[in-house]
Amino acid sequence: MNVINRKEAAMTSQITFYLSQILGRPFISDDGVILGKITDFLIDPAPLPGQETEPVRPRVVAIRVKKGSQSMVLDFSSFEIKKFKRKLRIICMEVHTLNEISFPNCLWLAESIQDKQIVDINGRKLVRVNDVRLVMIPAGTYVIAVDVGLEGLLRRWGLDRPIQRLLNSFRVSIPAKFILWDDIEAVDFTNASIKLSKSSSRLNTLHPSDLADIIEELDKTSRTFVFASLDDEKAADVLEEMEPHAQIHIVESLPVGKVADVLEKMPADEVADLLDVLNEDKAEELLEEMEKTSSEEVRELLEYSDKFVGSLMTTDYYTFNDKLTVKETLDELRKLKPEPEHISTILVTDKNDHFVSSLTLGELVTSEPDAALREIMMKNPVTVYDDDKIDSLAELISKYHLPAIPVINKEKQVEGIVVMEDIVDDLLSRRKTR
Repeated sequence: MNVINRKEAAMTSQITFYLSQILGRPFISDDGVILGKITDFLIDPAPLPGQETEPVRPRVVAIRVKKGSQSMVLDFSSFEIKKFKRKLRIICMEVHTLNEISFPNCLWLAESIQDKQIVDINGRKLVRVNDVRLVMIPAGTYVIAVDVGLEGLLRRWGLDRPIQRLLNSFRVSIPAKFILWDDIEAVDFTNASIKLSKSSSRLNTLHPSDLADIIEELDKTSRTFVFASLDDEKAADVLEEMEPHAQIHIVESLPVGKVADVLEKMPADEVADLLDVLNEDKAEELLEEMEKTSSEEVRELLEYSDKFVGSLMTTDYYTFNDKLTVKETLDELRKLKPEPEHISTILVTDKNDHFVSSLTLGELVTSEPDAALREIMMKNPVTVYDDDKIDSLAELISKYHLPAIPVINKEKQVEGIVVMEDIVDDLLSRRKTR
């Protein structure tokens, strides 16, 4: 049988505790003299050298204390936390003062994390930090998770144990919810000490619709900060998914140059819808800042009244000559590498660039490679004119089960395409305003 002495047992021990159990508590010397009160922990969120690929566990490097009216920052390596009869004792073996300026990339837990909003990356939602869970082991003291549940809130108020005792008689437990540190992203930037790095932010891994929902829940300052941290491509996808009121706030809060760069990455019809609800001077300012080609497309769409099909169509479409074979068309699509949503329906034109028909991507890929487009295209295609009334679209979509409808002018030239999703969105928005 192996015998473990007390010293070895101490070296393998660990103590788990919460930030709320420490804040405001006195810390004592090795001989029991009260030295002051603890006000915050300083953590270093950077991974240790050689552990960059490991899950991040921020390490406590310093502690802020108060003695009388004096506030000091002390080296945490000389502190020890012990449990005695379910109570914590914070012991300082030796006082080593530090300069806070020496830790430029570190965060104060109570100041910068507690009560702040974070994103649960796995849950894809915005939550608030009620408490922080830490562990002290021989290698150091680390943050392991944040408490976003009711239990954390009650613990801070000192009510968790009394209420749990009451609930025990009903065989009910206080719901607990923790998020591991490496599954969160802090997004409350009202405190300048929290910064979001473009290169390291895990927000960029979220689906645009999830990220749009999260950003909409933020206060205006944080909303702008987070959106501005996204690259232009991601920002464009997110802006498309946001509600009009949030879109307007973003556009009016950011520099014109940044907004213009984002708008250039969006479909022209989406940009037109956004600019249509902006102040006329602001809309013109953005159009002037955008690249000429993108700006002209948007201006053309803005000329249409909301009652006409032209206001709903997108100019992101692909046309191919009717003499091309299926193989040639697919080869060309591979070279162009279009966004998938822009090729659900492709348009077929003749040698004079006049519209002749359309094809779904499904029809294209299931046809014989050597077949010409004119052989497999619809013989009597359904189309609408750009100056037709929007009300006619829903009936056509329903009657012919079309994923999209080509939009042409009186000279049979292609003006755009209206996809079913935009028709449904239009119908829903009209219903909301009734």
